[in-house]
Amino acid sequence: MWAASCLASCCAACACDACRTVVSGISRRSARIAYCGLFALSLIVSWILREVAAPLMEKLPWINHFHKTPDREWFETDAVLRVSLGNFLFFTILAVLMVGVKNQKDPRDSLHHGGWMMKVICWCILVIFMFFLPNEIVSFYESISKFGSGLFLLVQVVLLLDFVHGWNDKWVGYDEQFWYIALFVVSLVCYLATFVFSGFLFHWFSPSGQDCGLNIFFIVMTLILVFLFAIVALHPAVSGSILPASVISFYCMYLCYSGLASEPREYECNGLHKHSKAVSTGTLTIGLFTTVLSVVYSAVRAGSSTTLLSPPSSPRAGKPLLPLENKAEVEHDEKEKAKPVTYSYAFFHIIFSLASMYSAMLLTGWSTSVGESGKLVDVGWPSVWVRIVTGWATAALYLWSLVAPIMFPEREF
Repeated sequence: MWAASCLASCCAACACDACRTVVSGISRRSARIAYCGLFALSLIVSWILREVAAPLMEKLPWINHFHKTPDREWFETDAVLRVSLGNFLFFTILAVLMVGVKNQKDPRDSLHHGGWMMKVICWCILVIFMFFLPNEIVSFYESISKFGSGLFLLVQVVLLLDFVHGWNDKWVGYDEQFWYIALFVVSLVCYLATFVFSGFLFHWFSPSGQDCGLNIFFIVMTLILVFLFAIVALHPAVSGSILPASVISFYCMYLCYSGLASEPREYECNGLHKHSKAVSTGTLTIGLFTTVLSVVYSAVRAGSSTTLLSPPSSPRAGKPLLPLENKAEVEHDEKEKAKPVTYSYAFFHIIFSLASMYSAMLLTGWSTSVGESGKLVDVGWPSVWVRIVTGWATAALYLWSLVAPIMFPEREF
């Protein structure tokens, strides 16, 4: 107990020292990046505890209360989930507090952009407190994290659709032959990668001599969607483009692979990870990297606006020690505070809450859970269906983005 407490205290102290040097320089315009930095810090802490905390957690009686001590992998998973739970609660509390903020005159606007030292301290306290919770709460959080991760994947889809449509519009807007050729080349590469990838999926997940009808169904269904994307996008009645269709096709094929790779290791149709660890370092690194990119992009995208926000010298960046004597400056400050907010603060923090769940699933491999006996229980199939259904939802959202303007021409999409 003493060793684990020291470890948690050291991690919290390191986090505070790392943030103390930068919190004083965080302005209104850089607050979004600061939240991204705090989220990245939580990933680093999770990764470190995943590697070193297992021997110490074995000595905690409220965690290791089993008749037989579980494997080291169980404690690695538990450490990651507890850090993730603290991170999830931190951003969820902020999201609840920010519901209904309409303008910058709201006192909660200052809470969203300032008070960073207190935020870091509260985050550390929450993370440390999670290591004193019973296993049942952590197990319940792990169960709902799979579905929260699915929601985060849907958010990624919306961001991806926004990105590829913007990318396509920008290149087409140049109205030059070079950019049209570039658009065609990128689309061709994406389609080639998609079909080559599908060939590998057939090789990995439908080995000869095995009845792998479900895996074949997943792969064939994804290929059907790929062809459907191209047909609908190129239809004369649809103002679509081949570039978004090719990028979404490759992403859906990747989600299909991700779902099939999450199948139980002893499943005879999983030829990729059948004799390997639940999650490879390469897959983990790529997953975490894309997660950080998704969160950063969502933060920047949510905060993008043509409205010029207050500079760092604004009173909202730091309350003056003495009241301003210039009446004109006071009136100007009050006018600035009355400006409407440029994005939803509550939704901004919900993104981080869902990302906390998703990163925990990546770090734990989506394949271990706590059972009554304390042994590892394979729960790969829920993870498989979360990712497969996410791929189908991706297809539905993309097709809807193409046909909705035709079905409802009076609305703006």
